[in-house]
Amino acid sequence: MTKIKESPRFLAVEVLDRVISQQAYSNLQLNQVLQRAHLSVADRHLLTKIVYGVLQHQLTLDYWLQDFIGHKRLASWVRVLLWSALYQYRYLDRIPAYAVTDESIQIAKLKGNAGTRRLVTGILHAFLRQGPKTVATIQDPVERLSVASSVPRWLVDNLIQDYDKETASQMLTAFNQPAHISVRVNMARTTVKGAITSLKEDGVTAHPSPLAAFGLVITQGPLLQSHAFQDGLVTIQDESAQLAVESMKLLPGMKVLDACAAPGGKTTQIAERLQASKGGVVTALDLHQNKINLIRTNAQRLGVADRVVARQMDSRQVGTHFADESFDAILVDAPCSGIGLLRRKPEIRYAKTLADSRHLHQIQLAILNAVASKLKKGGIMTYSTCTLLKRENEGTVEAFLETHPDFQLIKTRSVRGVKDDRAAATLTILPSDEGTDGFFISSLRRIR
Repeated sequence: MTKIKESPRFLAVEVLDRVISQQAYSNLQLNQVLQRAHLSVADRHLLTKIVYGVLQHQLTLDYWLQDFIGHKRLASWVRVLLWSALYQYRYLDRIPAYAVTDESIQIAKLKGNAGTRRLVTGILHAFLRQGPKTVATIQDPVERLSVASSVPRWLVDNLIQDYDKETASQMLTAFNQPAHISVRVNMARTTVKGAITSLKEDGVTAHPSPLAAFGLVITQGPLLQSHAFQDGLVTIQDESAQLAVESMKLLPGMKVLDACAAPGGKTTQIAERLQASKGGVVTALDLHQNKINLIRTNAQRLGVADRVVARQMDSRQVGTHFADESFDAILVDAPCSGIGLLRRKPEIRYAKTLADSRHLHQIQLAILNAVASKLKKGGIMTYSTCTLLKRENEGTVEAFLETHPDFQLIKTRSVRGVKDDRAAATLTILPSDEGTDGFFISSLRRIR
């Protein structure tokens, strides 16, 4: 039985049960298990695949399972065990069904009792005989999209309302595609060409991002073990997220406020473009001291600590700490529902609600209102989020402008002119565009 407890399938059930029943973060739970478990490379890959695969397809898996459990009440771990088996049957073609079945039954026996083992055995054998019911039989087209993509109905409804059914459908498909790894080249220490060369020396293959001017897409190799990463030549950051700072058009001597800074990816990106000798500095704010420490650690690793001042502060309280017109530029990368990150953090889709989005809109607006007077006349305040819900994006910008006639919305432009032919002033990157995270950027100039 000890061997079963150390298997990737058993560990996957343990991780998933904590994530789903306790709303723990999947990446943190998975990393903790990977650090302490003695798994081969193949088993580490299988564990990761099962955890993220089940989270991505949870609604679909539950739809398939329902016919086989009827009105039975299942313990959370039993449901998770069954989901993980169904996921492996339907999505992992190279794993034989008998291997999944046998080990799932052993896990049921170990974690439960004889009755649990019989229940799991019967359900899995019945599923293998009958197969899953098709989602095509669902009459309601929105419900059908929700189950097929494993995205809650409220979110499907909102995406259709905000965009259109075809665009929403493309995004829903993209949410369940594997996320690739991208990095930002630290221009304070190297060049794009130099970073590619350094990575190659350590067996890491990378090519320039089609979106971000200083971004690289990693296609294979041990990135975290490379000298380029450990020495701060590159740092992990999604391509679309890099565009927010790109659009700010910073100059070396600017004083910049990063109002919602943790964990510091954009803070250090800003700092790379500043020079301490010319008075350039970025003030980074966050509510929590542990995150302030993380910002400082990241700044130190990337060699830009002399241009970063990190302070524990609620950005809505800046009025008592900074004089008006203290900053040449401001970035508000606001707290949001994170819908653009679903392929990396699949559990977000089940944890967030429509009420959360409405509440976040109010917080976003409060932050913009608080920091607006701290921007110099002629300066630009960049407002960005990693969500795709227009309530938190265009809706927040419009609400801010209604009460701030001293600001005007100008067209957001990136170094490579991403989507420059669009009609809108704001820039939205959809996950279905280039396979990146979804991201929103707007540029607000203070005109008086």
